[in-house]
Amino acid sequence: MRAFEKRLQSFEVTETSHTLAAYRSRGGYGALAKALRSMKPADVTKEVYDSGIQGRGGAAFPMGRKWQVVKPDDGLEHFLCANADEGEPGTFKDRWILENAPHLLLEAMAIACYAIGAHHCFIYMRGEFDLSRRRVEGALEEAYGAGLLGERILGTPFSCHVVLVRGAGAYVCGEASGLLSSVEGKKGYPRNRPPRLTVRGLFQKPTVINNVETLSNIPWIIDHGAAAYRALGTPKSPGTRLVSISGHVVRPGVYEIPFGTPLDEFIYEDCGGVTGGRALKAVVPGGISTKVLVAKEIAGLPMDHASLDAAGSSLGSGGMIVIAEGTCMVRLLQVMLRFYHHESCGQCTPCREGTGWMHRIVDRIAAGRGAAGDIDRLIHVSHFNDGTTICGLGDAAGYATVGILDKFRDEFEHFMAHGRSRCGGSLA
Repeated sequence: MRAFEKRLQSFEVTETSHTLAAYRSRGGYGALAKALRSMKPADVTKEVYDSGIQGRGGAAFPMGRKWQVVKPDDGLEHFLCANADEGEPGTFKDRWILENAPHLLLEAMAIACYAIGAHHCFIYMRGEFDLSRRRVEGALEEAYGAGLLGERILGTPFSCHVVLVRGAGAYVCGEASGLLSSVEGKKGYPRNRPPRLTVRGLFQKPTVINNVETLSNIPWIIDHGAAAYRALGTPKSPGTRLVSISGHVVRPGVYEIPFGTPLDEFIYEDCGGVTGGRALKAVVPGGISTKVLVAKEIAGLPMDHASLDAAGSSLGSGGMIVIAEGTCMVRLLQVMLRFYHHESCGQCTPCREGTGWMHRIVDRIAAGRGAAGDIDRLIHVSHFNDGTTICGLGDAAGYATVGILDKFRDEFEHFMAHGRSRCGGSLA
């Protein structure tokens, strides 16, 4: 691992490193004290804006610009929501924070609430995250007991209350407006926009929604300043990024790396390369909703938003999946489309019907019964979803499908011509 100053993983994980005592021994809640006692809310927002930090949930929207929309003194009630519904397959880096640094998230949320003038905020957590739930509940109890949350925090006039809300595990509830619908006790259907959620969000009030990792950078930025934050990364993607890597890789896990780290160096030097000494076939760089890249495309490719976009993919949610030679891409697409079909909420006809048709077509191919025109039919249905649905699930299913067909069409043609996989149908 190359040497640099880590900002989120800057401590050794032990059995007690998630506790308040351990967090305070690392300087925890110092940024909150600094913000409340020496900065105005607008100063906090300006520091975040100047840092250039972008959202880590997939859209990479500038965090400071989102905060600027909400005026803390406009007389309206405001809300903050931490999106802890990490449902993108292959992505598990937010869970690392929830389990190992829950006080980092709570401190960040209190600072964010101070900046945007919110006094009530919510953590929306995926229901399956049991250890995360227990760690966050324990941290909330500790923080309230120590006067770090609740009324008149640290003896200042500022009050902030945090509520943990557990979802039922629906992928679409990780989408910002679907998340709010679920917090309101409704079915987790995404909403049409505009109006933006920062204008009319939770209970029709201005609401900021930030991903767990995005928020967790705030204490470091307040402690060290925007200029120091920009010292790592690239000019357009400053700072560091948590990447969860899985698949055919020797050392899977969650890594913190500076933006701009070459993708192949990360896989081979930091993560030990491909399992079994096999050659690299492809990489899904940012969760399965991002387009796959083949081995020759990642050589020297910097891991930042602009470089991945230029390469035809995206850094997405930070969930990287390594695919070794010998993997059947037909079977892989079949698994992916089963997921999208199952997780479509059914609100929009193109997504509900489209993901179903895509799943059935690739099922037919994988069963050796592919019909003439099935590949082009898959591409046609994928494109039909583009821009015709309320949220991005239908689009994502299309991106993933077209990305694999563009790079591995020959495998699908072989399967249809011979009724079997060129790779033995292996996903191992």
